[in-house]
Amino acid sequence: MGCKSAPWGSSPGSASDPLQAMERSGNRMSSHTETASFLQTLTGRLPTKKLFHEELALQWVVSSGSVREGALQQAWFFFELMVKSIIHHLYFTERLESPRKNRFPERFMDDITALVSTIAGDIVSRFQKDLELVERLNTSLAFFLNDLLSVMDRGFVFSLIKTYWKQSSPHPQVSTKLYALQNPTLESLRLDFLRIVCSHEHYVTLNLPCSLLTPPASPSPSVSSATSQSSGFSTHVQDQKIANMFELSVPFREQHYLAGLVLTELAVILDPEAEGMFGLHKKVISVVHNLLSSHDSDPRYADTEVKARVAMLYLPLIGIVMETLPQLHDFTESHNQWGRPGGAGGEEHEGEGNSIISQTVAMAIAGTPVPQMSRPSSFLLNPQSTRQHGSFSAESSRSLLICLLWVLKNADEMVLQKWFTDLSVSQLNRLLDMLYLCVSCFEYKGKKAFERMNSLTFKKSKDMKAKLEEAILGSIGARQEMVRRSRGQLERSPSGSAFGSQENLRWRKDMTHWRQNSEKMDKSQKAVRTRAELEHEALIDGNLATEANLIILDTLEIIVQTVSVTESKESILGGVLKVLLHSMACNQSALYLQHCFATQRALVSKFPELLFEEETEQCADLCLRLLRNCSSSIGTIRSHASASLYLLMRQNFEIGNNFARVKMQVTMSLSSLVGTSQNFNEEFLRRSLKTILTYAEEDLELRETTFPDQVQDLVFNLHMILSDTVKMKEHQEDPEMLIDLMYRIAKGYQTSPDLRLTWLQNMAGKHSERNNHAEAAQCLVHSAALVAEYLSMLEDRKYLPVGCVTFQNISSNVLEESAVSDDVVSPDEEGICSGKYFTEAGLVGLLEQAAASFSMAGMYEAVNEVYKVLIPVHEANRDAKKLATIHGKLQEAFGKIVHQSTGWERMFGTYFRVGFYGSKFGDLDEQEFVYKEPAITKLAEISHRLEGFYGERFGEDQVEVIKDSNPVDKCKLDPNKAFVQITYVEPYFDTYEMKDRITYFDKNYNLRRFVYCTPFTLDGRAHGDLHEQFKRKTILTTSHAFPYIKTRINIIHKEEIISMPIEVAIEDMQKKTQELAFATHQDPADAKMLQMVLQGSVGTTVNQGPLEVAQVFLSEIPSDPKLYRHHNKLRLCFKDFTKRCEDALRKNKSLIGPDQKEYQRELERNYHRLKEALQPLINRKIPQLYKPVLQVTSHRDSFSRMSLRKLDI
Repeated sequence: MGCKSAPWGSSPGSASDPLQAMERSGNRMSSHTETASFLQTLTGRLPTKKLFHEELALQWVVSSGSVREGALQQAWFFFELMVKSIIHHLYFTERLESPRKNRFPERFMDDITALVSTIAGDIVSRFQKDLELVERLNTSLAFFLNDLLSVMDRGFVFSLIKTYWKQSSPHPQVSTKLYALQNPTLESLRLDFLRIVCSHEHYVTLNLPCSLLTPPASPSPSVSSATSQSSGFSTHVQDQKIANMFELSVPFREQHYLAGLVLTELAVILDPEAEGMFGLHKKVISVVHNLLSSHDSDPRYADTEVKARVAMLYLPLIGIVMETLPQLHDFTESHNQWGRPGGAGGEEHEGEGNSIISQTVAMAIAGTPVPQMSRPSSFLLNPQSTRQHGSFSAESSRSLLICLLWVLKNADEMVLQKWFTDLSVSQLNRLLDMLYLCVSCFEYKGKKAFERMNSLTFKKSKDMKAKLEEAILGSIGARQEMVRRSRGQLERSPSGSAFGSQENLRWRKDMTHWRQNSEKMDKSQKAVRTRAELEHEALIDGNLATEANLIILDTLEIIVQTVSVTESKESILGGVLKVLLHSMACNQSALYLQHCFATQRALVSKFPELLFEEETEQCADLCLRLLRNCSSSIGTIRSHASASLYLLMRQNFEIGNNFARVKMQVTMSLSSLVGTSQNFNEEFLRRSLKTILTYAEEDLELRETTFPDQVQDLVFNLHMILSDTVKMKEHQEDPEMLIDLMYRIAKGYQTSPDLRLTWLQNMAGKHSERNNHAEAAQCLVHSAALVAEYLSMLEDRKYLPVGCVTFQNISSNVLEESAVSDDVVSPDEEGICSGKYFTEAGLVGLLEQAAASFSMAGMYEAVNEVYKVLIPVHEANRDAKKLATIHGKLQEAFGKIVHQSTGWERMFGTYFRVGFYGSKFGDLDEQEFVYKEPAITKLAEISHRLEGFYGERFGEDQVEVIKDSNPVDKCKLDPNKAFVQITYVEPYFDTYEMKDRITYFDKNYNLRRFVYCTPFTLDGRAHGDLHEQFKRKTILTTSHAFPYIKTRINIIHKEEIISMPIEVAIEDMQKKTQELAFATHQDPADAKMLQMVLQGSVGTTVNQGPLEVAQVFLSEIPSDPKLYRHHNKLRLCFKDFTKRCEDALRKNKSLIGPDQKEYQRELERNYHRLKEALQPLINRKIPQLYKPVLQVTSHRDSFSRMSLRKLDI
């Protein structure tokens, strides 16, 4: 009985309207009614012979041979004929309203049972021989039983389904672990059967969802709908224990038969121990997914309470998914290609295999339209996908998790809460792990991800898929042809319908050419359509992401309510917080984040000890998440994040009148945020910080505490770190500014030891790159002092440094590493001082690096001081090898000190005062620094470097160097230009300091004060005659001592001393005398240097030589008594000067050779002439200085000299 014998005209492959497809039962009944009316018109009476459907069932059961084989080949036709006859009979005998148990005789029901049993047996026995026939037979039987559910007693039909199940299953006992050894192909047939049976319009009612509620009438009721509406929802059932509702127990499967079968199949196939079931994962998940999609879109179940009863049918799904959690695709691992379970006609992930079909084909199998959220499932098994164990594909995992979230969303909250109460801690943690995975799975990926996926998918060939669709459509197309022709719908579906054309080419060969050509036409239109679809897909995905995360959030809140009164709440709440933080880290909508922040605030408020005592690492994560959202471009997100961050600070403060932990974590989070985030917005973060500051100022409860001030300090510190970190990118080419910014950032992390240590080491690396070894060594010493400070809190070991005070001999600056602030967090807290350097070995490593850097800088005395700290550690550890190495290095260092004792070989640096003037410099405007430059750097060199650098930055014509060292009046400068004043400065020591600064190293280490001199005359000229020459001596004090962790240090104090001409002369003569003494006593002697100094002292011919100075200031006794002492002091200086010249000549005579004897005699003649000329001037004493000291009757005026001191701070 092929196509020719079919009395209906429509092609079985042509698509009918989806709505009409849903009304299949009603239309089929009406066609039978029309046929019956036609017979009655012809005969005038109803047939009186045997009932056709009873006779057909009997003959089919007893048939054999070729007759039976022919019937099996066209089983779909005979099943349809039987159903039509049954409905025809019930209609004319007016039994449609009668009880179903009384509608049919027992012999007919026995025949149906036998028929189903034999056909099920045929399916099992023939599937390996003739799979195409078995597939058609299996599908036809499923549709037959689906139809019987509308007209026969449901219990009887369920028994038929059970008969089929027993025939096709090696383990008929439902309570056993089903189908562990089942053939995958047979299992696939059973899934097809189950999907078709479960597509019944009253599937929910058939499952007895335990409710007294009656849903609205079906939108398209069949003839049997009237009797089927009240049979399930009105059924009273006994109360069940909550636990049984979540398990696939025998009572559950008996109560909810079809749902039990579906979930049992799901559990069996997803079981990792099931043999060869891997290829069926997608198919069985698709069955569940399609069912839930149909429930969700069915208006009969739109009511919340009704939907909760429907969800109760699937409560065991939660446990099933929890069991399969280790097999699910790890969405947290990477962001590889992924698929969505929505969108008609989309492509599967390649990992699913190539044997996939579209929704069009799936509906050809099921006979009903697929809901919008459904996905196609495998029909023919991929022989390669029969792994015994393996993880699910991303697509299958995603579909399964969608099913899970649907159940969690719609299930009754009280039911879930009671079940969560009975779960063990490990089960709850697994549930949280599952929710964590859901967050990653449904993270919004954006349009770009869809475009990438589409471009890859578009390139794949679809030939095999098209052939597969044709084969499947053709195999069951006759039934559809019959249905369509019975409705008289011969036209083809419009191309713009939801599911496209289902026209089958087997019956429309003339369309083959058109179909192939149409795929090649209008590619540009297809591309446009694809872009529109992508945008729509991205929109849908965004909505799905929000919905999924809100469901997860609701579930988390139920868990919190459940475990808040239990003893094991700590471990569970930690997991809840982990999921919450993970959701904050993913791309989320503003709507979700608002709810998420509200939940987070409630959680922290109710369980503050969770963050501040137990889950301290998650406190750091939370601060990072909140700070990231504080920089969001969306105002509502910033507001909520700011509120959450403020309440976190407040909660921490209320615990101990300080929020040191949150301060530290927020500061560390800011470092991470500005260092790693690509789309970080500085301006939005500043706004959020201002909002937090406003909260603190307006908080009436804490106004009288230190909290507002602490918040203000924190916000200011964050502002500074933020500004400096952003500026670092602008100043990569300015080494001084870059180090300054790094220094300020490190200072901002004063209460975050791990971060401060990191930045100190970064600075050390930058200094090493520029060969600033002394500064690199200082950074390492500061790092070691910081580590020692926190180690002393952790461990009381006598041989370890007691803190940074131990390093004071190395550098006076190191005391700034003291951990004395109220904001210091104890190092034994989790996550604090956790780096490798905060150990004894780390401290030793830092000190060894510091010693090496000092050695490269030539500061061997500092190497000794470093090893003084290090030696006790190795002595305590009895490490003789390390001690031997250290003492070897010390011997080497002291040897170099001995050989370079003169100081000429050890040039530690040259210092310059640099002032910046002009608005172009920004923060540097009117700032003055002392720069430390490499040894023997000329003033012209640093001037050229700075002028060139700022010239490139601002423009060559915009930068000027001020040549003199006079005070700068900014009002007289061009406001549109940048001015730099550079002055050479020397270390300055008071007289009392000189007794401790003996060696050349002493005079070049720990320098805080510097001096430069500016000559001037009273009439404004810089230089004049000796008696007119004044000198301004400017003493500068820096904020830290050189060498420091940076090469330029701010000037914090300035003092000016004006010297009179005679005082200038005294200083000049003292300087010449010191030079003579140094050259004379130098060891080993340097004849060239000695002769150079002698030539400048006794061989000079210039006007302002020593003789000229003496003649100007010593020729006459000053008239002003206040100058007597200066006059006498200068006289004594010349006496000392002549003595030193004589000593130098004697020394030079012992050093010269025969060729220089004439030169020696010339020097001696010059000396004698100078001595004779000076003799009367030197020997003239001022009588008044040698009078007896009179008793002072007035005020003391010992300091009332002509020296004017001017202080400028």
